[in-house]
Amino acid sequence: MPKIFLIFFLGHFCTHDMKCLMNNNPIIAVIEDDPDTHEILSAFFRPKGYTLKAFDEANTLLKEIQKQGCTYDIILTDLNLPKMSGIEFTERAKELGVTAPIILITAQKSAEAAAKAIQAGAYDFVVKPLHFPQLLVSVERALYLRKIKSENELLKTVVASKEGINFDGIIAKSPGFLRAMDLAKRVANSMASIYISGETGTGKEIVARAIHNNSSRSSYPFIAINCSAIPENLLESELFGHAKGAFTGANEKKIGLFEEAAGGSLFLDEIGDLSLSLQAKLLRVLQERKIKRIGENQMRPIDVRIISATHKDLHKEVKEKKFRDDLFFRLNVIPISIPPLRERKEDILPLADFFLKKFSIMNGKNITSFSKDAMEHLLKKQWSGNVRELENMIERAVVLCSTQMIDIEDITFDNFDNTEASNVDAQKSTNIFSTLETANEPIKTLENFANQYILFALKKNNGAKDKTAKDLGIDRKTLYRRINDIEKSKPTTTLEQ
Repeated sequence: MPKIFLIFFLGHFCTHDMKCLMNNNPIIAVIEDDPDTHEILSAFFRPKGYTLKAFDEANTLLKEIQKQGCTYDIILTDLNLPKMSGIEFTERAKELGVTAPIILITAQKSAEAAAKAIQAGAYDFVVKPLHFPQLLVSVERALYLRKIKSENELLKTVVASKEGINFDGIIAKSPGFLRAMDLAKRVANSMASIYISGETGTGKEIVARAIHNNSSRSSYPFIAINCSAIPENLLESELFGHAKGAFTGANEKKIGLFEEAAGGSLFLDEIGDLSLSLQAKLLRVLQERKIKRIGENQMRPIDVRIISATHKDLHKEVKEKKFRDDLFFRLNVIPISIPPLRERKEDILPLADFFLKKFSIMNGKNITSFSKDAMEHLLKKQWSGNVRELENMIERAVVLCSTQMIDIEDITFDNFDNTEASNVDAQKSTNIFSTLETANEPIKTLENFANQYILFALKKNNGAKDKTAKDLGIDRKTLYRRINDIEKSKPTTTLEQ
C-alpha cells in the first residue's frame, strides 16, 4: 500500500471510525491538583460519553491500583505534581503492570521533557494551554490502539486454539472433556498410536493437534488428511506417494503424506471410511514401519506417529467385518473419547463467548454479550453438529446482529432450529399412524396431514432442508414452497401431538 494512501487511511479511520471501536463509556482517571482543570476536563469529556474520576495526587491512584488493579481505560496526569511527578507515577504504574495508556500534561515545551515522558512509558505528551480537539484525538487514538492490541492478543488465542498449540488453548470446563484432555496430556510424549473417537464436529482434529504440539515431535510436521474426502484411487497415492509414470497422469514423482510427516505426526481423520484393501496396506505400513510408493519396488523407512479418528463406532464396524480387527488393534493403543457437546453443558457458554469475540473482531463489529433468552436457548439446544454447529451459529448471529447484544432472534434464524423441545416433539411423533389409530379425533385432510409430516421430517433432520427434501423425494423448491405455505397458515397446520 502506498505510504501517502496509508497515512490518509489511518488518519480517516482514527478520526471517523475510532469511536465505534472503543468501549461504550470509557473511564478516564485524571491526576491533577488544580480543581479548575478538573472541572474543565470534565465539562469537555462527559458530554462525549466519557466517565471521569479525579485524583488530587498520584499516590492515591497507585494505592487503588495495588489493591484492585487498574479499572481505567486511560490515565491523564499532570507532569508537575506536589508529591510525585507524572514521570515517576508513569514508571511506578508500569511496574504494577498497568496497560492503560498514560497521557502526560505539562506547561513545559522542551523536547527533553517529552523524551523523558515517552521513555518512562507514557503514550503521549500534551502541552498547556490545552488544545482540547488535539487532546481528544490523543485520547481516542490511545483507546483505539489499546483495543487493537487487545484484539491482536485475542486473535493469537484464536489461532492457538485453532492450531491446537497447547491444551490450555482448548476451552473446556466439563468433567468428561477434561478427563479426555488429561489423558491426551499424559500420552502426548509417548510413541503409541492414538485413536480419537467422537461425533462429527466435536473437535477431534483440535485435540490431535494439541497432542502433537505438546509432544517431542512438535518441531516436525503435523499432517492431517480426511480419508472420506478423497476418492479411493487417489487416496493411496496421497498416503504413500507414487513414481513418475506409475499411472496415467503421473507426470512427476509424488512424495506421500507418510514421508511429508517424517519425524512428526500423521492424523488420519475418518479412518472408518477406508476401503478394506487400503486397510490392509495401512496395516502393513504400521507393522513394518516402511512404505512403498506406487510404481516402485523400493521400501522406504518412515518415522511418524499415527493419530487416527472417526465418528463411526469401529467396534461395531469390526463385528460387521467392515473394518479389520487387526488394524483396529494397531490403531486403538490409546483410545480417547470426545463427548458430544450436548453432554458438555458447562462448555457451551464459554465456547459461545469465545466465538462471539472471534467473529466480532473478524467482522469489525462491537458485539459484547448474549441476552438471557439467547443463553438459555444455547443451553437447551441439542447440538447434533456439536462445536462446529455452535461456531457456525455464532458466526451467523454476529453477521446478522445489528446491536451490541446477541438476542434470541439472532440465533433462531431458522424456524426449525433443533432445540431440546423440538427433539422431544420429533421423538413423540415417530409413530404417527399408531397414534392416529388410538386417537379419538376426526380424520385430517390429506393436505393437513402432509404439512404435519413435512414439519416432522424437518425436526427429525434438525432443520436440514436439503436432506429433508431428499428424504421426502421432492426437490428443494417444492419443499421451500410448502414451508412458506405452512408458515402462512401456521395456526391450523401446526403438528399436533
